[in-house]
Amino acid sequence: MRIVFQQQLENLEQDLLRMGSLVEEAIGNSVLSLARQDLPLAEQVLEGDKPIDDLEILLEEQCMQLLALQQPVAKDLRKIGTILKVTTDLERIADQATNIAELTVSIGTAPLIKPLIDIPRMANLARGMLHKSIEAFVREDEQLARDVCAQDEEVDLLYASLFEELVGFLVHRQEGKDAEQIVQLLFTARALERIADHATNIGERVVYMLTGQVVKLNGF
Repeated sequence: MRIVFQQQLENLEQDLLRMGSLVEEAIGNSVLSLARQDLPLAEQVLEGDKPIDDLEILLEEQCMQLLALQQPVAKDLRKIGTILKVTTDLERIADQATNIAELTVSIGTAPLIKPLIDIPRMANLARGMLHKSIEAFVREDEQLARDVCAQDEEVDLLYASLFEELVGFLVHRQEGKDAEQIVQLLFTARALERIADHATNIGERVVYMLTGQVVKLNGF
């Protein structure tokens, strides 16, 4: 029975890695579609949301079956609980990527009011945080999980700087079209800040899985 349980747990981890990979790709493609104003790529992100949702449902079902049938204890119980929580964060990250893709479609091919510099930087940081948080889970690396959480402040600072800049544009520009795009870019920056928060949540949950201690290092 123990061998069967371990195999089921490994299958869970593989499905989680697959979900994480799809979500990472969604983040990258959503911001790339905005930077290039590539509407087909934005549509691809929107279409890719359902497979991620399907994986969330599958993982939840598998976790519940393991909890009910195998009655794991100690670290195994914490690992399954962590997988349940992580899948929720991954699904919410995917929703934020979808939001960015929808904003890209809304902006369309209208000239961007400013070169996109901070938004891609935020996206790279947030995506990197997500990748490291999943890697920390797989490697059972507490320090790496804590390092992810420490990076959240860097994203927050970028967001604050970009927010101030865009609001400044909003105050001084009179054209309605420009104002609409500024708001859309503000929502994009906010989505990336939320993605980093969810990656931080995953890091915190990995720390809990490994130590049994509930920590709140950053995020929400």
